[in-house]
Amino acid sequence: MSRRHPHVVNVEEIAPVEEGRGGFGSRRRRLGPEAGGLALGCTHMELPPGKTGFPFHFHSAFEEAIYVLEGTGTLRVGAEKIELRAGDYVGLPAGPACAHALTNTGSAPLRYLSLSSPATPATLDIVVYPDSKKVAFASGIDPLKGLRGGGWVMSLVQQDQPALGYYDGEPLANG
Repeated sequence: MSRRHPHVVNVEEIAPVEEGRGGFGSRRRRLGPEAGGLALGCTHMELPPGKTGFPFHFHSAFEEAIYVLEGTGTLRVGAEKIELRAGDYVGLPAGPACAHALTNTGSAPLRYLSLSSPATPATLDIVVYPDSKKVAFASGIDPLKGLRGGGWVMSLVQQDQPALGYYDGEPLANG
């Protein structure tokens, strides 16, 4: 199928990627990169009834937004649970106050757009220490205090530790 223009893509032109385990499950189509986007992410998401799209998480450098196209769901933001429906728009700034997870609580698929911004270099850094094989991840950094001034996330990890899968260590949604 030929494209009308390199910066125009229809959701039906993108093969869906299905992912999930246990109570997690989603079908996604990444629109942003397919339309040549470099700094604005947009993904068409579909959650089957009863499924949670992703583990409860927050972003340290990306701002994210959700726009519900059809269906109903429950959005967990911090300790709150908010019912969502078609037409709802949710802004999720970076940081722990906006940790989130979305579950389809309806009887039909929940379809929404997930939008994201690029990382802000002034508040994000990854530092590698070759001699000790450590990597420091820091975000939410105060530009005046610098890396050692702390941030939302500041962690040192050993490079030689085994990699984890996306769902490893996450409580399975809905049991």
